[in-house]
Amino acid sequence: PHSGVVKRRSKSQSYRRSIRTCFGVASGLGLTPALTARRMNTSRKAPRSQNITEKVKPEHLELLVKTEWQLSYVTPLYQFRHTQLKSYSRQLSAFIAAEKQEGLAVEVGGLQNTFKVSFSVLQGLAETSDDPETVLIQVQSKPMFARQEDPPKTVWCGWLSCINGNPEYLQSLPKDFTCLPLFCSKGAEDLSSLVKSWLQRTFDCCFGPLDINQTTLQWLAALWTNCHMETNIQNLKMIWTLPVLPPLQVTYTVDSDDVLDLWRSTRESSAEKSREAEDEVCIDFSEVTRFMQGLMSHFYRHFRVDLSAGELNQVSSALGSAKVNGKIKISSSRYLISIFSLLTECALLKMPI
Repeated sequence: PHSGVVKRRSKSQSYRRSIRTCFGVASGLGLTPALTARRMNTSRKAPRSQNITEKVKPEHLELLVKTEWQLSYVTPLYQFRHTQLKSYSRQLSAFIAAEKQEGLAVEVGGLQNTFKVSFSVLQGLAETSDDPETVLIQVQSKPMFARQEDPPKTVWCGWLSCINGNPEYLQSLPKDFTCLPLFCSKGAEDLSSLVKSWLQRTFDCCFGPLDINQTTLQWLAALWTNCHMETNIQNLKMIWTLPVLPPLQVTYTVDSDDVLDLWRSTRESSAEKSREAEDEVCIDFSEVTRFMQGLMSHFYRHFRVDLSAGELNQVSSALGSAKVNGKIKISSSRYLISIFSLLTECALLKMPI
């Protein structure tokens, strides 16, 4: 409808005006001062074991852990309201039904026997007062030849979250914007596209792929190794790709006790030996770099292969796995907050202002 077009344009203009108001006029290079100043933290707290079962419902934890999620970033949502989730469920159900029926009109709130959508608040993951509550989206459907009494099955699941988000950025947003920058999804790609399309049209936001780059993979390798002091990570496994013809893939697996010894020696040799006791729980990226260099040097001594010439594509342990193509699986809920805090930071950095 023509009125819908006007409304969309108005929201887009409001978004651009709000961004200019908050962050200043863009430079000649098309970058705002806030964007050029944003960098990944060079130091972060070491992950500590947390029993979040006291805060998060068991059925929600079952969804979050031991599942491989595809990561995306999403810009702030315009006029999103946590109090309107039931309405969003009806609207998205009708949208998916209409798209699946190739554009035929479907009444909002009518009977959509094929797909049923539910929005819900996933409480217990917000770490600060600035973090909006995580929103869980589930799409259910009945198989074509299912009996009438058979319950529908979840065929797609996704969630929008902000865990330990940058407080300066969150507080600078206008009140009409809700920042949930990390989008995790699993299920059919066509349903992911439909959900993203509806969210973009409804809340004037933009999605983009959130690849897990080399720096983030190195952080995860170090953080998971540090967790071995509390929880057995079994092994640290890394997969590298070397630029030769044909491309060579190297799988490098290190025993947990050996990798922890290397990590401890790296920490002990740090130049910051005089830091105060409370700083001992912090990990600096320079330590992560030395740790990775130690692993690569050890591999070179044994196999005469220089891993630094290649790319790190995957890191995994008993606590989870992460791939450069933006897929991650958390196998233990005890470190979920720490890992998704890192991914929230990555999403905010990848997100264009």
